[in-house]
Amino acid sequence: MRLVRVAHGQGSSFAALCDDSSSFRLWSSAPWSGGDETSETVPAAEVRLLAPVLPSKIVCVGRSYRAHASELGNEVPDEPLLFLKPPSALLADGERIELPPQSERVEHEGELGVVLGGRLRDASEHEAQDAIFGLTCVNDVTARDLQRRDVQFTRAKGFDTFCPCGPWIVTGVDPADLSIVVRVSGEVRQDGRTADLIWPVPELLARISAVMTLEAGDLVCTGTPAGVGPLRAGDEVTVEVESVGRLTNAVGPRRTRS
Repeated sequence: MRLVRVAHGQGSSFAALCDDSSSFRLWSSAPWSGGDETSETVPAAEVRLLAPVLPSKIVCVGRSYRAHASELGNEVPDEPLLFLKPPSALLADGERIELPPQSERVEHEGELGVVLGGRLRDASEHEAQDAIFGLTCVNDVTARDLQRRDVQFTRAKGFDTFCPCGPWIVTGVDPADLSIVVRVSGEVRQDGRTADLIWPVPELLARISAVMTLEAGDLVCTGTPAGVGPLRAGDEVTVEVESVGRLTNAVGPRRTRS
């Protein structure tokens, strides 16, 4: 199943992409919240895709690929380096990443995202594997200069639009060995595989659950392979995860809010 969130009419709904890709079948609510598929469909031409998650939190993992840690001049951590992005950073496929005036170096970080289908606390790896609802594409956009200046990651990772996610959540895909390719305006920047993660996904989820309770619907961003680089106004960045999908966003200056 490819599960999305769509804006249609006067509201929004979770929905599944129909087999012919021309329409979406609406769900009463999120599957992990007890929602069910309905009989109502809407044509794809009449909806706007939203970020496919509404998480209580977005948990991210830094330096989870050895080559990425090395390219930034960092040691490989002995245990997962965890940080959070605010849900307000979420951005849908096709929407624009905004470059904040506070930063002179904003970079892409293509990642595999894991969406939880059940609650995890002090979980075993087996329990963590069973709690995975599905996978999605994520871009952990980062203001690299602010990250180095602040040491803590909150500001550098937390700007509005700094967590593109989507276009959907795919179920039934094994996260163990998937390719992750990031292209910026057609140029390949990152090309890695989840098999190179220091901590495989079930172990990573179990370790996170020993620190904080993961709720159904939460998003875990598993880290980025080597090859991160700058984004500039006018760029288009695509994160493609094998068997999951392709997430594409334009890049531009930060809009003034009214």
